[in-house]
Amino acid sequence: MTKQHAYITTAIPYVNGLPHIGHAMDYMLADVWARYARQNDREVRFQTGVDEHGNKIAAKAAENNLTPQAYVDQLYENFKKMIAELNISSTDFIRTTDAHHCEAVQYIWRQLAAGGYIYKGSYEGWYCQGCEAFVTDTEAAENNGVCPDHKTPYQRLSEENYYFKTSAFSDKIREAIESGRMKIVPEFRKKEFLALIGNGLQDVSVSRPRKNLSWGVAVPDDDSQVMYVWLDALSNYITVIGYPDRTEEWQSFWPADVQVVGKDILRFHAGIWPAMLMALDLPLPKVLLVHGFINVNGAKMSKSLGNGVGPSDIVPHYGVDAFRYYFLRHVPTQEDGDFTWEKFEAAYNGELGNDLGNLVQRVAKMVLSYQAGVIGDAPQAEHDMGPYRAAMESFNFDRALAEVWQTIRSLNQYIERVQPWQVAKKRDKDPEAEVHLSEILAYACGTLLQVADMLTPFLPQTADNIRGLFASGVVPQELAPLFPRIYIHTPDPRGAKQAS
Repeated sequence: MTKQHAYITTAIPYVNGLPHIGHAMDYMLADVWARYARQNDREVRFQTGVDEHGNKIAAKAAENNLTPQAYVDQLYENFKKMIAELNISSTDFIRTTDAHHCEAVQYIWRQLAAGGYIYKGSYEGWYCQGCEAFVTDTEAAENNGVCPDHKTPYQRLSEENYYFKTSAFSDKIREAIESGRMKIVPEFRKKEFLALIGNGLQDVSVSRPRKNLSWGVAVPDDDSQVMYVWLDALSNYITVIGYPDRTEEWQSFWPADVQVVGKDILRFHAGIWPAMLMALDLPLPKVLLVHGFINVNGAKMSKSLGNGVGPSDIVPHYGVDAFRYYFLRHVPTQEDGDFTWEKFEAAYNGELGNDLGNLVQRVAKMVLSYQAGVIGDAPQAEHDMGPYRAAMESFNFDRALAEVWQTIRSLNQYIERVQPWQVAKKRDKDPEAEVHLSEILAYACGTLLQVADMLTPFLPQTADNIRGLFASGVVPQELAPLFPRIYIHTPDPRGAKQAS
């Protein structure tokens, strides 16, 4: 039987910034879905990549006495490194300077122009180079003429650009969203976007004069203009899987099952991107999964506050699965979340170290002590997977992990209740005790194997470690703790006990 194809994408960040926690959330959420889809026997394409064009990149390259291409060639590896560091199972990494992408984007431009969806017009208004975005007079006035994100004054521009007729698709996009043909998750983000386009979508600039934007894909048949960010960047989702020339390949995977985006770029992905697809007569993505921002101690992460946190602060000390666990469970999948070292170490030592790690060690040691490491063939555990699957299918990955922990805690309670160590003491006098003990331990091992399956999308290394202990039916002699206790940022309670 041919596997069903599945496709998930992440937004492509500008290559000139360092990878941050927002990118990590994109990658991890997509990775959870991709691994879950593979568990369900689907053939997955999983796209990541970087946006390498634009004035910001050209300016930074000049500061470093490099050509833009040489500059981006140095930087894109930062993102590939984070992807590897977080054990992300992506299959594709696109750079918008890739030759195939540039050629495909020019093809897309010609198709849009042939359909009558691109026209030349004049623009006069405000522009932020940091955002690479034009803003309305109203927005500029509300912000007192200064970009709130970059703290730099808006530039007043007057230039001739090409425009894409996004407005022609307002009603069709609204219908696609309202009907669920292109689903926006969570529901409140859908409502926000529909309110935003209440008066219809505005046409968007898709080029700038070469004198004002030198680094980018040339507009076909007009060398005086260079493609502006959105048409170039958004096209990556289809060019990376072979559009337009590798027909069988891209048609096997498009439309995307899920496109993961941060809440700050939803308007581009729910407005401009579907308009482009409609103009190209291509299907819309099935789901836009929108995640929020992560604060630190309730405050927005910022360079000026010096309160940023990322994989390099956590992974070397606690391991990649601990990083994945905190941000996938303790940051709500569809809302904003918060990080503190106190919350992180409480989750690490309490939930990973005690609830799961001690449980695994305890069961493995009992099998070694009481049954010479042989688990036996008593009936395996089969817990209700319904709530877990419902959480996964509705993109509430934090809730799915909570369901896993419910199983873990239930097993801990079961062991405390049946007390296998007491059953073991009765084996000499009670012939049924041996069978009872074997059933208890087989149930515990079977439950942990089921936990490993549920953890596979989230904590793949931990899941493999649990399977390594129990899946063969014989527990190995050497046992290493899954999550040894670590107290770097919070007091070690064991020290307090010893002191008293």
